[in-house]
Amino acid sequence: MSTQTAVEVRELTRRFGDFVAVDRVSLTVAKGEVFGFLGPNGAGKSTTIRMLCGLLLPSSGEGRVAGFDIMTESETIKRHIGYMSQKFSLYDDLTVEENIDFYSGIYNVPRAKRSERKDWVLDMAGLADKRGLLTGALAGGWKQRLALGCAVLHEPPIVFLDEPTSGVDPLSRRQFWDLIAQMSHRGTTVFVTTHYMEEAEYCDELALIYRGRMIAKGKPAELKTLIPEDILELRVDRPFEALEQLEASGLVKDVALFGDTLHAVVGDAAADGAAVGAFLAERGFVAQGITQVLPSMEDVFVSLIELEDRREQEKAS
Repeated sequence: MSTQTAVEVRELTRRFGDFVAVDRVSLTVAKGEVFGFLGPNGAGKSTTIRMLCGLLLPSSGEGRVAGFDIMTESETIKRHIGYMSQKFSLYDDLTVEENIDFYSGIYNVPRAKRSERKDWVLDMAGLADKRGLLTGALAGGWKQRLALGCAVLHEPPIVFLDEPTSGVDPLSRRQFWDLIAQMSHRGTTVFVTTHYMEEAEYCDELALIYRGRMIAKGKPAELKTLIPEDILELRVDRPFEALEQLEASGLVKDVALFGDTLHAVVGDAAADGAAVGAFLAERGFVAQGITQVLPSMEDVFVSLIELEDRREQEKAS
């Protein structure tokens, strides 16, 4: 394992009886990187995180986290990482300050540093004026930042965040990602799982996981080059009706609502765009514009999942 590597695993697998939750995942995370693990619910993201954090023993495979073996040094790993689950792991019947004090003890923060670290968390989370409030009375965004602060009280080199923005509003999510960027800039490695496609854009490196398997890995811009088809953005009146008609037309491989526009997957943007425009016009739709666009991360993920499903069907037939 390189001195510039924070996490490295090969053929990581976890079975529960006959069910394979994580299937031979191999990945490397560089120090100081924001690494995103993107996938739908039930894809194996949380199971992978738990193995990397020393909370669950792999069925097979090998790996190191912060230089320690995931098979034999799980207790040591726990002391060198921060971990934040999607439920935040806070005690609602303690005040903000009491939660920080409690986690300072859990993480063995030196007594001489506890006051300084508490002030840092309160400042980072913007909770200095709420330090005496019961944690249960806080809104989701405030709890989220407090939980992050508690997870990094002991200044770990790596922090694992398991769907940390689940259930909070979009503004709080954006503010939370600003904090993640600041941590990364200071040299902390951040390994984060999410199923929010827009959050993938904030990561330095991404792995897409589906049905326990890693189906793609790379920088967000690199992953967008993996789609062999073109993407058309359609600005059209009555977009939902247009979507239904296009789905049945056979002119597009896939089509979906994307805000107030439609994104259609086609083989050739120029030829198929003209055919789609003519099709819509014949049916009385007014198209304000049909343009080829770069795929979004959502386009990428949906396309790669459908490709994976087709491969599985071909194997089975």
